[in-house]
Amino acid sequence: MKILVCIKQVPDMESKFKIDSDSKWYETADLVWRMNEYDEYGVEQAVQLKEQQGDSDVTVLCIGSDRVKETMKKALAMGCDRGVHVVDDAIFAKSPQEIASIIADFSKDKSFDCIFTGMQSQDRGSGQVGVLLAEMLNLPSVTTIVDFSYDDGITKVKRELEGGIKALVSVKGPAVFTCQLGLNTPRYPTLPNIMKAKKKELLSVPVADLLHVESNQETAEIFFPEKKSGGLILEGEPADLADELLKILKEKTTVLS
Repeated sequence: MKILVCIKQVPDMESKFKIDSDSKWYETADLVWRMNEYDEYGVEQAVQLKEQQGDSDVTVLCIGSDRVKETMKKALAMGCDRGVHVVDDAIFAKSPQEIASIIADFSKDKSFDCIFTGMQSQDRGSGQVGVLLAEMLNLPSVTTIVDFSYDDGITKVKRELEGGIKALVSVKGPAVFTCQLGLNTPRYPTLPNIMKAKKKELLSVPVADLLHVESNQETAEIFFPEKKSGGLILEGEPADLADELLKILKEKTTVLS
């Protein structure tokens, strides 16, 4: 069984973010980097499936600068067999469509039986890459999975819907799955496995070899929300409050017009 798991390196969300000089992204200097949380569930599920099936192989793919190799080594230490690093120093400027097309171009002739991605990335949160990838590969996709079981070519998963509702879905592979919090508990890489990971294959591929679509969107500017002043609390008798509120609304309307 051939399995692909796609990961992304993101800054720790407790970091103090600053917007870069171009107002297109955040400053990357002095940030602490880690694997996207949702992708960790994907890696763990891929490794569990490999262990269940026995004669299986897991490839982990990550797009980014040379910095992402450290995050990929964690995935290899968790149990992935090899890594594919798509070299792109400007991945932050790529649209979800472009990112999905890069993965699709790499995957199209590899005959993967199962592809895992995170539900979304913690820094962009678009939630689009997994489903776009499935569409480009003409594969079924199941999103926000919180339970996974595989038997004889049939995968049964539970999806988390709004309101805490869970839906049971069966799908015949190959298929793409996007992973949600609660799917599993990602394992902690042991020291022996960290040492073994250093000897595993880590192939680097230039992004130009895989990207064959033009962007359909562009980031014009990013900025922090403006700080809002505190709310106004009115006190008194209901009739007086109604008159005061009406007066305030008329003043605001005059200012806006």
